Amino acid sequence: MTGPTEHPPHSPADYPPEIRAALAAHTTLTLAYADAEGPGACAVLYACAPDGSLVLVTARTTRHGSALAADGSVAFTAQADGQDWQSLTGVQGRGRCLLLTGDQRDTGWAAYAARFPFVGADPRLGEALRRTDLWTLRPDWLRLIDNGRGFGHKQEWPA
Repeated sequence: MTGPTEHPPHSPADYPPEIRAALAAHTTLTLAYADAEGPGACAVLYACAPDGSLVLVTARTTRHGSALAADGSVAFTAQADGQDWQSLTGVQGRGRCLLLTGDQRDTGWAAYAARFPFVGADPRLGEALRRTDLWTLRPDWLRLIDNGRGFGHKQEWPA
């Protein structure tokens, strides 16, 4: 794997409305990554940023944070728990995670705090999270699964 590279942010207007809605409907990603120990996965809360990326908080001292800092390549899913197979909906994706700094971090933090108001409601939690690394996940491929439109219905971006 190569080191992280900058990818231009995608505009939410680039994603089909159904994919934007599905990403906005959920709050937790199952994030898959690989490191020297092999493949791994974790659950993280995320927010949709104005530029179409996803914002998440995790420390570089965690296994997945270390993997993000080393390479940043990830795969992920977002879906609600306990769905019936006939109406199952969710998003699968691939992309790259990059550490946010400066103004980009401020913009990302605003999106995250707006999505999760409990962060600001608890001063200790808010301060702890503000000191933790903030990442952008910039998808380069997304797939919406929506069995409500028919079993196995898929919509991909980029198409």
